[in-house]
Amino acid sequence: METYGYNKGPSQNQNFSNTNYRSEKKLAAGLLGILAGLFGANKFYLGYINQGIIQIVLNICTCGMATVIPFIEGIVYLTMSDEQFDQTYIQNKKAWF
Repeated sequence: METYGYNKGPSQNQNFSNTNYRSEKKLAAGLLGILAGLFGANKFYLGYINQGIIQIVLNICTCGMATVIPFIEGIVYLTMSDEQFDQTYIQNKKAWF
């Protein structure tokens, strides 16, 4: 019985998906951390509402000096692989660094 290519093995599908994997939120979260970290925009974008509020309060209390935290986070986001970013910040919900 011919299957006409519909029953591909899991290794073929898995390899194909790994080479073309793209994170939908990584670029936006990284740029928001670098450019709008003062307002905790990267935290709100990723769905971390409490951490976004904490970031705003820290920036108010330190007169903006705590902006270095989201700036570094933005760089970390952008230097990670797409799969690692999704696994760490989307699936496992790691809120800080």
